[in-house]
Amino acid sequence: MSPRVKAMKSSLYYLILTIICTCLLGLMQIMAQDSTHHIPPADSGNYKSKVQKDISVTKKVIDTARKRSPATKAAIRSAIVPGLGQVYNKKYWKVPLVYGAIAIPVFTFTYNLKWYKKTKYAYSIKYYNDSAHFSNIDPKLQPLSVESLKTYRNDFRKNLDYSVLAFLVVWGLQVADAAVDAHLRDFDISDDLSLKLKPWIPASFNAAGLSLVLNIGKTQPKTVPTPR
Repeated sequence: MSPRVKAMKSSLYYLILTIICTCLLGLMQIMAQDSTHHIPPADSGNYKSKVQKDISVTKKVIDTARKRSPATKAAIRSAIVPGLGQVYNKKYWKVPLVYGAIAIPVFTFTYNLKWYKKTKYAYSIKYYNDSAHFSNIDPKLQPLSVESLKTYRNDFRKNLDYSVLAFLVVWGLQVADAAVDAHLRDFDISDDLSLKLKPWIPASFNAAGLSLVLNIGKTQPKTVPTPR
């Protein structure tokens, strides 16, 4: 095997490891953001204000738990069964994509495992010159030399590792996808998408100008009717 091919395979190996670590860190950050909440400092001077702050902290904890549950549930479901988090998010069209992506490394793993066993067996037979079992070698491998069989055996062994890493990457990606979809489920997407020109007067200059204001899903404040 040439040094260039070895370098490319080594780079691919580290790239896959980087993707796995990125997915895991992103998932951990999402769960950490969900589980954290800010507790205001206690006021020792006023008992009433302290009680009010304790009530507000309790409400924040309850609200945080409510916000945390969809992403956590989706991630756990996808980690246990691939595609179950997508079903939980009602993204049913993603389930065939998940299993299609998982089927690729599973197929390559099965293929490389089969030929790894065959080349390993053929190499051992030819290396020890075991003529009694020569007929048990696969017909495609019988004309090959000992060195060629050794090279093929090592290549199939490396491809087995790459298949396992690819399987873990796909598994981690579908878990991260389910968690992100659960986070964006309650995202407010409004029809209020507009670009407006408004006058702009800088505070530090005696000049006037125009500003572009882009509204993306901004909700209008509710008006409270005044009693008559």
